[in-house]
Amino acid sequence: MAGTYCCLPSPSVWPRTSPFWKGLHYFTRDPAWLRISRFWTRIFAVSFAMGVVSGIIMPFQFGTNWSRFSDAAANVISPMLAYEDLMAFFLEATFLGVLLFGRTLVPRGMHFFAACMVAVGTLFSSFWILSVNSWMQTPAGYVIRDGRFFPVDWMRIIFNPSFPYRLAHNVSAFYVTTAFVVLGVAAYVIRRGEHVADGRRMMRMALGFLTVFVPAQIVLGDMHGLNTREHQPAKLAAIEGRWETGTRVPLTVFAWPDQSAEREPATRSRSRPWAASS
Repeated sequence: MAGTYCCLPSPSVWPRTSPFWKGLHYFTRDPAWLRISRFWTRIFAVSFAMGVVSGIIMPFQFGTNWSRFSDAAANVISPMLAYEDLMAFFLEATFLGVLLFGRTLVPRGMHFFAACMVAVGTLFSSFWILSVNSWMQTPAGYVIRDGRFFPVDWMRIIFNPSFPYRLAHNVSAFYVTTAFVVLGVAAYVIRRGEHVADGRRMMRMALGFLTVFVPAQIVLGDMHGLNTREHQPAKLAAIEGRWETGTRVPLTVFAWPDQSAEREPATRSRSRPWAASS
């Protein structure tokens, strides 16, 4: 799962930024946007392949690494993973070929539409993957009979308590990650003195994305943290390395916990007093 999660930002966001490049070329007919679009489409094709390969392994990991959980929760998680295939992969597979190989074979409007549909497909993929992930952390809408989870309310299952925050936080993080990559590539080509005009366009686009999504990421991260405190206090305590419940708890910035003694030695930790709770 770690592999597909590391590869997920690129195939999730490249196609969502692709409509911007293609849309700018479609409406302005500026060849510079076409060159930028072609460049990043190649990068997207490679990263998408990495995401698919790592994503294929993930369903097998459920059965091999967490077989008892998969057996108990199959009635809930299996339909949601199947919906990802039906809604995301089928949509992406339909239009990905048009996006990659149909630039000269279909009308310009159709090629732009294909880019938009691939972007929608990756959003569906993020939606269902994060819904499953969120349900495993804040389960809702189920009953347990004979040691198995049975769905009783699919709306509560899909839109479980942590899902909206996790979806918004992750999608904004995808944009931030991708924008920094675009910014780095733009800076590199400008420094080398190659395609300077195109590099400056990419840099302006990346900085525009970061101006919007970095502040949004901070706000969404705080909201997600508050949601975690409400629904998963033990998880939040583990993140902070808190061994005992207390008040005026410091925020641990850095620590190397002593697990045998269940404490954080002062010589191996740095904290901000009262910053974690009142």
